[in-house]
Amino acid sequence: MVTAIAGLCLAVSAYLIILGMLMLIRPGTVSMAAGSELLGGLEIWGPYMFLLAGVVCLIIALGLIRMSNLARRAAALIAVAGIVLLVPRVSSAVVSLHFKTLVTSGLGVIVRVIIAFYLYQEPTREAFGQ
Repeated sequence: MVTAIAGLCLAVSAYLIILGMLMLIRPGTVSMAAGSELLGGLEIWGPYMFLLAGVVCLIIALGLIRMSNLARRAAALIAVAGIVLLVPRVSSAVVSLHFKTLVTSGLGVIVRVIIAFYLYQEPTREAFGQ
């Protein structure tokens, strides 16, 4: 499961870094809204936020592969922060009955809850502690 979480972090990292580089090299080819699901509102800070978030995800993924306890805590913290950032979007989708937004944001919350829950299970903490 840790390998799957690290793989997910690597995929997110590659996506954000590629988008950030495209925005810097060829302005206007990629919309900043392309990262809104992953950056939760931080995409308005521009391509440097895409690059920063991509590098942070890459460092966390490499730390998870190496079984670093700090990377485990950072991944869980980012997952919880993502849950907090998605709650207003889910609430808005429920009130206005936008099923597509509700499904995508709801799945985002579910994935983040699973990641945070798994990374704080006792067997996982013991595996990272050794």
